[in-house]
Amino acid sequence: MRRRCPLLAGMLAVATGCGLTSGSPMVDDVRPGSIGRGEPLKGADLTVTSKEFTEQLILGAIMGIAFEAAGAHVLDRTGIQGSVGSREAVKSGEADGGFEYTGTAWITYLGHSKPIPDPQQQWQAVHDADLANGLTWLPPSTLNNTYALAMNQANFKKYGTRTLSEVAALSKSDPAAVTLCVEGEFANRADGLPGMEKTYGMDLPERNVTQMDTGIIYTQVAKGSCTYGEVFTTDGRIKSMNLVVMEDDRKFFPNYNAAPVINTKTLEEWPAITGILDPITAKLNNSVAQTLNAKVDVDGEDPHQVALDWLVEEGFVKEG
Repeated sequence: MRRRCPLLAGMLAVATGCGLTSGSPMVDDVRPGSIGRGEPLKGADLTVTSKEFTEQLILGAIMGIAFEAAGAHVLDRTGIQGSVGSREAVKSGEADGGFEYTGTAWITYLGHSKPIPDPQQQWQAVHDADLANGLTWLPPSTLNNTYALAMNQANFKKYGTRTLSEVAALSKSDPAAVTLCVEGEFANRADGLPGMEKTYGMDLPERNVTQMDTGIIYTQVAKGSCTYGEVFTTDGRIKSMNLVVMEDDRKFFPNYNAAPVINTKTLEEWPAITGILDPITAKLNNSVAQTLNAKVDVDGEDPHQVALDWLVEEGFVKEG
């Protein structure tokens, strides 16, 4: 979610790898459940967008299906590579909405170097700043796709750490016990390993840190090849591999709470969007995200179908 992708001015709709494709209409046979009653979006033509990774594809589909159930005709332009493309689509009016992350907006888009520790205050700051950009942030979810360290059940039983402060204490009392598997980017970013070590008073020797690709980290941690591994808190493999996530008790890592971001002009024209999305967003948390992401990344299901199934299971929409 932190990847960047440059845009060529005036070429959003055709920029290779970053801009919008032509998209395709959503044709789900859905009707209102607990949301969208009375079809308040009837007559609306709305375009939803997202970034290209699994969680974003699911969230984009959730938004689009909710709009469909409320009566809108929806164009699916999800799956734009990089972070900038989907934001610019909503900002320019090429798309009407998508889910975005508060930390990404604050740090990557708005250029701030220090995150705000309180998640609600972080959302409010982004909300207020982005109004000038023609973007309205609706209330956030507790889904927080941020960095964390995780360990397998065997090492959890052996060492019993639950917080990063306890990991730091273990690194001093038993230095050989704290071995890390991390991405190269995390190993060198200020908001990654160097900053975490400084915040928690760790001083890990280089031999205790192994850099590898993201996917390999999860399997190596599950095997116990390293005691702790860098993970993203909503990754489906955390649940499928039964990993234990360490609490960031000093609130070092930025908050990346997902929230709907709607083009302000669209929201002025169709204010019912807020009431449609708010109940759905309130249900999204890390456990839900891990479950839905695992259905795609572990079980091989289609992101759109996963989104539809969840909305039906929760009673937000009905099929047929």
